[in-house]
Amino acid sequence: MRVLVVGSGAREHALCWAIAASPLLTKLWCAPGNPGIATLGETVPVSALDFAALLDFARSHAVDLVVPGPEAPLVAGLADMLGAAGIPCLGPTQAAARLEGEKSFAKEIAAAAGIPTARFARFDDAAAARAYCRRHGAPLVVKADGLAGGKGVVVAGSVADAEAAVTALMEAGQVGAAGRVVLIEECLVGAEVSLFVLCDGEHAVPLGAATDYKRREEGDRGPNTGGMGAVAPPPALEDAQARAAIARIVRPALAEMGRRGTPFRGVLFAGLMLTAEGPKLIEFNVRFGDPECQALLPLLGSDLLAALLAACDGELGDFDLRWRAGASAAVVLAAPGYPAAPKTGSALRGLEQAGALAGVQLFHGATRRTDGRLEAAGGRVLTVVGTGADLTEARRRAYQGVRAIDWPDGFYRRDIGGPPLP
Repeated sequence: MRVLVVGSGAREHALCWAIAASPLLTKLWCAPGNPGIATLGETVPVSALDFAALLDFARSHAVDLVVPGPEAPLVAGLADMLGAAGIPCLGPTQAAARLEGEKSFAKEIAAAAGIPTARFARFDDAAAARAYCRRHGAPLVVKADGLAGGKGVVVAGSVADAEAAVTALMEAGQVGAAGRVVLIEECLVGAEVSLFVLCDGEHAVPLGAATDYKRREEGDRGPNTGGMGAVAPPPALEDAQARAAIARIVRPALAEMGRRGTPFRGVLFAGLMLTAEGPKLIEFNVRFGDPECQALLPLLGSDLLAALLAACDGELGDFDLRWRAGASAAVVLAAPGYPAAPKTGSALRGLEQAGALAGVQLFHGATRRTDGRLEAAGGRVLTVVGTGADLTEARRRAYQGVRAIDWPDGFYRRDIGGPPLP
């Protein structure tokens, strides 16, 4: 098979890494890719949002399958355009991608399907939103309704913080157009986990679960980020809870989407809170998470490409994925100033030594080559993944890999998967 992966981050590097191991693969491209992905396949200097160029490339190179990594192309309708041209795409249509593109739509689906989730109110007027915060009191969760790259959610411990979040999102334009409408939700209490399933419009095959670390600082302090690390499987998620989440959240959502004539195909990501009443939905995403993808795929013992093809062909009914025993820990190395204003251009060294360590896998995020030198090119620059017989061994290996990298400018959390390591 000739496969085109769309995207340029560590998630896409992990996808390319897993797809490259498939005996079904004959040629791999990634648009636009990054220097790490370039060691696995051919990178293509085309933006993930340049649909005309992507379509032209897929046609001229006889691409058999397109695998988008990020959400923005899916929400903008990439799968629809490719489908109209007869090119299979592992991702939902624009109508189905509203599950992530519009948080209020996901709440509408949850209500129609009887899915347990947080109580909420939707606002397009900032003054009314602030008044609601004062009436209901804290804690509250304030969310931008649209796509905000993981930066549009504020967990407010006080009414003042909630009002400030409303002002920042709706009036100051902190996340642009995504924040013109906000949702204000009750603050669910429990352990948060990310559950992934592969869907063909009707069937759902579990793709594993992970716990990610969203805050920039250790001890879950500081601003929200796109994710500073992840572990898999989640220590807090029991098998019975995972089954309950699929039965009460995932399958009802798929059924409701099908009933509306917009069946969901692709990777469905259910963000869950494990409350005293059972798993509740926080939000849906319509793709793999980053960095959860990097933590999950090294544990996959099956052919990922075969599974993706089965989802596209509507043949997941009898499909079963095998997983390796053990655990993984993914640690993100970020540039100074991330997430607000990451500093770019500093040199990255020692990656070969880190990647050669036992049980360590390295994925490039925001990197580039300038005159032969590997440099930081954005916020989340690298993800170092350790795998082992248990989480203790996995995180020890991950941090061993981190310490082998020579990048004085970078920073990372030392508490991914447990207490801070030296």
